Amino acid sequence: MTAEPQNLTDWQRPASAQLVDPEDDLPSSTYGGDFETTAIPRYNTDGGSKADQPNFPLLNEPEPLPYVSPATPNPYAAAPAGPAEIGPYDAEQQIRAAGRRGTLDLGLLVLRLGLGALLIVHGLQKAFGWWGGSGLGGFEGSLAELGYQHAGVLTYVGAGAQIGAGLLLVLGLFTPVAAAAALAYLINALLGSIAAQENVGFADFVVPTGHEHQVTLVLLAAALTLTGPGRYGFDAGRGWARRPFVGSFLALLIGIGIGVGMWVLLNGTNPLA
Repeated sequence: MTAEPQNLTDWQRPASAQLVDPEDDLPSSTYGGDFETTAIPRYNTDGGSKADQPNFPLLNEPEPLPYVSPATPNPYAAAPAGPAEIGPYDAEQQIRAAGRRGTLDLGLLVLRLGLGALLIVHGLQKAFGWWGGSGLGGFEGSLAELGYQHAGVLTYVGAGAQIGAGLLLVLGLFTPVAAAAALAYLINALLGSIAAQENVGFADFVVPTGHEHQVTLVLLAAALTLTGPGRYGFDAGRGWARRPFVGSFLALLIGIGIGVGMWVLLNGTNPLA
């Protein structure tokens, strides 16, 4: 098999084709381009052109000052140059300056001293037999007669709780805790007095010879638990003295719960039966 010889003229370029030098497309050094034919016209409102007028006259003029009327006083002239220093907020000082509490703290002091003194006196009567008291032996016997279990231990707990709570109330120290402890003891004393009496009626709670004074002491302890000690006491700087709320309410519930719980667990009898 033989191949036909190809014509070499087919591989020759046409006579009109020429090689192009890339440097021929570069502009010459004397060519100004479009910048020679493009000019930014000057803008004049009168339609004419002035040679001495700059293209942007507003750029060279100074910025005008704000106008201030001489008759109008400057509101910022008396303002201090530096930042004002603000001291810490003292709620107690604000309350004293406003005088909103009035004789409230004095009334709370009287209630604290009265209830605390009664608790201290009765506690000392039970502990040492002072002022015609029964002493520890007589107190233990009365607890056993009421049906309390572990009367020997409760003798010291009861006498110590009375004296300790009374002292704290007089000093105005940990007042919600002291008032709650006094409330728990007074609830047990009230329930014990009711249980010792056979026929209990409504008249027994409203006559001086019945349980009237014990109910009054229970209500007084509950009120001091909620109100706090006031300003005249060691708790004056604490929250439950300035604005008692959640903590005092919880202390009231705990005092009632401990009082009722001690009666139910250690005595177990129905005082109204």
